[in-house]
Amino acid sequence: MRAQFVLSEVGIGLRRNLTMTVAVIVAVAISVAFLGTALLFRSQVQTMKGFWYDKVEVAVFLCGPGSDAPGCATGPVTQQQRDQILAELQAMPEVEQVYYESQQEAFEHFSEQFADSGIVENVEPESLPESFRVKLRDAEQFRVIAANLAGRPGVEQIQDMREVLGRIFRVLNWFTLAAAVVAVVQLVAAMLLIANVIRVAAFSRRRETSIMRLVGASRFYIQLPFLLEGALAGLIGALLAAAGVVALQRFLVEDVLRREFTFVAFVGWDEVWRTIPLMLATGVVLAALASAVTVRKYLRV
Repeated sequence: MRAQFVLSEVGIGLRRNLTMTVAVIVAVAISVAFLGTALLFRSQVQTMKGFWYDKVEVAVFLCGPGSDAPGCATGPVTQQQRDQILAELQAMPEVEQVYYESQQEAFEHFSEQFADSGIVENVEPESLPESFRVKLRDAEQFRVIAANLAGRPGVEQIQDMREVLGRIFRVLNWFTLAAAVVAVVQLVAAMLLIANVIRVAAFSRRRETSIMRLVGASRFYIQLPFLLEGALAGLIGALLAAAGVVALQRFLVEDVLRREFTFVAFVGWDEVWRTIPLMLATGVVLAALASAVTVRKYLRV
């Protein structure tokens, strides 16, 4: 009987404040969706780091006809210099594998990478440097390669792809932080809106609550319908946000990004299913918390 009464009170409260309840649901959905997106984006960055850092290489670019680096003062790299550099790289214990990339091979890789761009038409194989691609046993040992080969005759530049990727990932981390900040701001706004809805609902039912207190109803029993109203609105909003995240993974990541960018590792469904319970819990707990604080304050009046 008591459970039936509480549920009927919840239904009455939702119907009386239908417009504001819908606003709460939308606010919670947007804020929790931002939270879920930020969590998945963070996981995406970590996945990409693990994928690319495992494949990271050090590129030792050799002198070409137009090189002006200190090691290129004598002109383009000679065969003797090329052999000496290769022998020294192969002798280093830090090096796991090394292979030579000619100008023609560099041009082919460049053409594949920018096949959809008109920039390929303006590039000739002779304009790209030949290089040694070095796979290290430990990617942190880049400085050993640089210390041994920097400035050597025939060496134009030594580039650590880990450093290049690091700059990209720092930008992605800033995007993740920005999404998290937006999510927090939206969650605070949603809690304030929930508090306002509960305050209005409590005021409109002040006569009923006064009668319940006169007949000896406990404070928790009086508060419970309001708590359930807020929690239910939070749950519905969180479910909508979860549905949005699932749709994003299904139609954007799986159908578009994963097919178009086969060289990039994307988050999988396991990460999505781990994120959704956190989204649901966040929506329900924050909504219930905002409701509890508001009702407690009202009942003390």
